[in-house]
Amino acid sequence: MAKLIYTAITSVDGYIADRDAQFGWAVPDEELHQFVNDLVRPAGTYLYGRRMFEVMQVWDDPGFAEGGTPAVQDFSQLWRKADKVVFSGTLEETTTARTRIERKFDPAAVRELKESASADIEIGGAGLAAAAFAAGLVDDVHLFPAPVAVGGGTAALPDFRVDLELLHVGQFGSGFAHLHYRVRH
Repeated sequence: MAKLIYTAITSVDGYIADRDAQFGWAVPDEELHQFVNDLVRPAGTYLYGRRMFEVMQVWDDPGFAEGGTPAVQDFSQLWRKADKVVFSGTLEETTTARTRIERKFDPAAVRELKESASADIEIGGAGLAAAAFAAGLVDDVHLFPAPVAVGGGTAALPDFRVDLELLHVGQFGSGFAHLHYRVRH
């Protein structure tokens, strides 16, 4: 059975975006970006909420990464080769390859996807991840706290209890950290 993995770059105080919906402080350097690439490389499917998908869809254009660092070019290729499922009641269509829209988050369908998938599944977007946590679907969590506190915004983790087992702590020269947890069900 495939794992459902939640990965997020956060502020040190736990937000993926600040009060103004900005996240420029979360841009990874080459070392961190390559680490995240290697982490998500095995994933065959990405699950997104609409807002996270709208941020990420730029990666569908090979020209976006053209002239970028090796890690940027690598991620662009990884993103295009993965299947994407966007959960949105408002998104009418998408022009990105390998993408389908689901009108609502259905825990049973995601559980079935986990059971049938041959590769792990990444979930992106705090709201969608909260729904997956609530349904007991998330297996692993990778948080990358940036060396900045933003004081509020979009919380990376849900506003209810989730028990986690710490598996690994790492650090990067840029001051970012890596916290890898297994969700205790």
